[in-house]
Amino acid sequence: MAGVVLKDVVKIFDGGVRAVDRFNLDIQDREFVVLVGPSGCGKSTTLRMVAGLEEITSGTIRIGDRVVNDVPPKDRDIAMVFQSYALYPHMTVYENMAFALKLRKVPKSTIDEKVKRAAKVLMIEHLLDRKPKALSGGQRQRVALGRAIVRDPKCFLFDEPLSNLDAKLRVEMRAEIKALHMSLNATTMYVTHDQEEAMTLGDRVVVMKDGVIQQCDTALAIYHQPANRFVAGFLGSPPMNFFEGRLIEEGGRLWFDEGTGRLPVPGWAKSALAAYGNREVVLGVRPEAISDKEHARFPTDEGSLGFRVKLVQPLGDKMDVYLSTDRHPHVVAHMDAFAGIKAGQPLEMYFDLSRVHFFEPGENGKRIGSNEAYRGATS
Repeated sequence: MAGVVLKDVVKIFDGGVRAVDRFNLDIQDREFVVLVGPSGCGKSTTLRMVAGLEEITSGTIRIGDRVVNDVPPKDRDIAMVFQSYALYPHMTVYENMAFALKLRKVPKSTIDEKVKRAAKVLMIEHLLDRKPKALSGGQRQRVALGRAIVRDPKCFLFDEPLSNLDAKLRVEMRAEIKALHMSLNATTMYVTHDQEEAMTLGDRVVVMKDGVIQQCDTALAIYHQPANRFVAGFLGSPPMNFFEGRLIEEGGRLWFDEGTGRLPVPGWAKSALAAYGNREVVLGVRPEAISDKEHARFPTDEGSLGFRVKLVQPLGDKMDVYLSTDRHPHVVAHMDAFAGIKAGQPLEMYFDLSRVHFFEPGENGKRIGSNEAYRGATS
């Protein structure tokens, strides 16, 4: 195996479209790194440049000790798993998995050993004589994984490999891919638009927007300490709630004025917000950090706003409660299902002030402050 280093990588398509802009990333040997972001953010283009399927405009890509800018895809010693599986329909599972090795003129005995070993790891030994049309989606994906494994590449590249599967199978395959990585100790780049996949799979997660890295860190570090408002709103389901308001000083205290009510600024945030007095800021709070007073699992002596309940969405032992104020019509609280909240009722909702965030205004407004007490839980 080997690490992968991208330094100042740029990709500009015809017409001047800058798909990837000054991309810098150092993937360590045996590390699992996930690129995540909305459609069109440049994540798949980045992966294809590492694979050699897309020519870079400028910058350097290194796999192991070798710069591969001008190295053909077949000579980069990588294995790529696509969203479409890309299996040969006229070949059996065994033949699909063995095909790349045959092209490299690997001895038949070695091919047989590698294919059967990979099939055992993926639990598809009983499928080796079948053709792809006789397989389910999950089985086809296992075959695609097996075809990559037998090559013993320096790096595995995954381009949204689970997006064609149903929700239950995606969760199962996600666990299998993680277990496979742990057993193979393989350097892996994985592209997805699914934030849950990103958080559960990656040793590190790279959040992208408009071809630019917004933040690169562990999943928990990004969740608890997002670099800006875009990252905070992208990672998490349901996403973080945002309240635009103003910081005001009154009665010797600092308050966040939402327009229909006020929240006290917690002590941990005062120094970070000192320069923002009487200015517009954005308060962010995740759905699990909002609750009614009776069922809150955090101190509720103060820190509440009045809402109207628009909709209650049951999720088994939990429920999503959709709320609104006059200024903020879309707010979600993730609560225990037994809270007894009904659509249409007015409700005072309390915020866990130890878990709120403050950002500068704007879609990409940078984080002003998040509670450092959560930094220890992000390692």
